[in-house]
Amino acid sequence: MSNRNDSASLEHIISGRAGGMPSGAGARVEKVRGVFSTQEILRVGTGTTTRKTVKKTFWFVEQEDDNKAMSQPLNSNYVPSGPKKIITMEELLEKYAPEPEFYMNSVYPKMQELQRELDNADSHRAKGENFTAEYEYKVALKVDEENVRANFGIGLTYLQRGEANKAEDIFGRLVKLDAAFEEDHKHLFNDFGISLRKNKMYLQSVEYYERAIELNGEDENLRMNLARALFEIKQYDKCLDQLLKALSINPRHENSIKFVDWLKKKNLIPKERVLEVDVILGRETELSRRETEASALADSVAKTAAVRDAVAAKKATGQGF
Repeated sequence: MSNRNDSASLEHIISGRAGGMPSGAGARVEKVRGVFSTQEILRVGTGTTTRKTVKKTFWFVEQEDDNKAMSQPLNSNYVPSGPKKIITMEELLEKYAPEPEFYMNSVYPKMQELQRELDNADSHRAKGENFTAEYEYKVALKVDEENVRANFGIGLTYLQRGEANKAEDIFGRLVKLDAAFEEDHKHLFNDFGISLRKNKMYLQSVEYYERAIELNGEDENLRMNLARALFEIKQYDKCLDQLLKALSINPRHENSIKFVDWLKKKNLIPKERVLEVDVILGRETELSRRETEASALADSVAKTAAVRDAVAAKKATGQGF
């Protein structure tokens, strides 16, 4: 557990005064970023053989704002891995002890090494050098098997080579990782979803987008993509459900409106739901019409004001002469 001196040194880090930084006005406040440790006392054994042992856990911590920080455990290879959790800065002061030497001598070099491996792998994949990329991603995964970027990357190389069985294994790993669906990985997430569909892995696509919706159900694009996957396996009623949910989130979501309209024209909407769809499409059309009229009116008002200002300016110039 952290002691008074640990807390005092952390106070200096948080306040931006580490290394003798001036504390007066104009001092640059630096956010906390580094390795910290916590200790937990555990009881081992029973009866007269009971003994206490201390479990020490290392965490990589990055401050997000004045009140909270993101904490992630280190794995056996000394890199941040596994689920992240939010802690308050007060918790950081009270329960975590800074480990600056361990960070600089062991953790930081490992993080840099992993970053280089991932950069190399991504570069090879971008050039179509998929076998070399696969090797580099595997090296990265030996360091951190839960690394989202490495898992997406190697999964994409398999999908690009049409190796569905290998991609299936990676898919199974990715859907269990909450971090795979975070905003930071949005580009890779979209690429992987598209590749699943191109490889006709439609059932996996459905599971993939359903998992994403579990974590963020208020994204109309996720609903739309799930609808496309459901359409491919001919689950038209469920496909329509997702499109209507997308429109309930964003009534002017153009792709969803077009998709619903197309389903209607192809007679793929159950008869008992046609009226429901007509009402929704009519509402979206009316919203679009009103929006267009409002925009045209705003343009007209702006043009009228511009002409009036120009006339006024000419008159003012004439009076000056």
